[in-house]
Amino acid sequence: MEVRSWKLEVGIQSPISNLQSPISNLQSPISNLQSPTSNLQSPVSNLQNMLHGVELKTLVTHSDERGFFRELIRANDPIFAEGFGQWSHTLTHQGAAKAWHIHQTQIDWWYVALGAIKAVLYDTRADSPTHGQLQEILLGENYPAQILKIPPGVAHGYKVIQGPAHLFYITSSIYNPADEGRIPHDDETIGYDWNKGPEIK
Repeated sequence: MEVRSWKLEVGIQSPISNLQSPISNLQSPISNLQSPTSNLQSPVSNLQNMLHGVELKTLVTHSDERGFFRELIRANDPIFAEGFGQWSHTLTHQGAAKAWHIHQTQIDWWYVALGAIKAVLYDTRADSPTHGQLQEILLGENYPAQILKIPPGVAHGYKVIQGPAHLFYITSSIYNPADEGRIPHDDETIGYDWNKGPEIK
C-alpha cells in the first residue's frame, strides 16, 4: 500500500505549505471531565476555540439498569453533509500514538467506543483563520460522548490514554492512496511532543 510522505517546507506549494507557529489555541487535556453517559458539552466544544471547519457533535445517551442506547450519525445530520464513503475500525493499545495523517479532499468523522484517546489536530491550510494552530480533544470513555469531524488540510493524530482504544471512523470517500498524506510525528514546524504527559498543577 503506497502512502505519500509529505514534509513541511516553506515555499513548497502543497495543501500543507507556509505553516506558522503551533503554540496558540492549545486546549487543556484534563479539564472538566464528565461521566461517559453524560449529555454535557465537552470543555473544548465551544466553536470559538475550535479549528476552522472542525466540528463536534454531542451525542445523547439513554441509560437505564440494562445499559444504554446511543445514536451516532444520521444521513441528514448537518455535521454529515458530505456523506458516506467508508466505515473503518482500528484498535490501538495503551500509550501508543499515531501521527500525523492528512488529506487533500477526504473528511473524517471519529467516534471512540471503548478506551480513550487524546486527538490532536494541526491546521495546515494557508487560507484558514486558524492556520498554524493546534488543538487537543479528549474522546472516549469517561469523557462526553461525541463525534469529531476533521476537514481536509487539518493534520491529525492521536495518543491512547486509556487502552486499548477502539476508534470507529467514517470517511467521505473510499480509501485512495493518492489522498493519504503523512507528516513525521516529530515535525519541527508543528512542534508537538507526543511523549508529554498531563500538565502538573
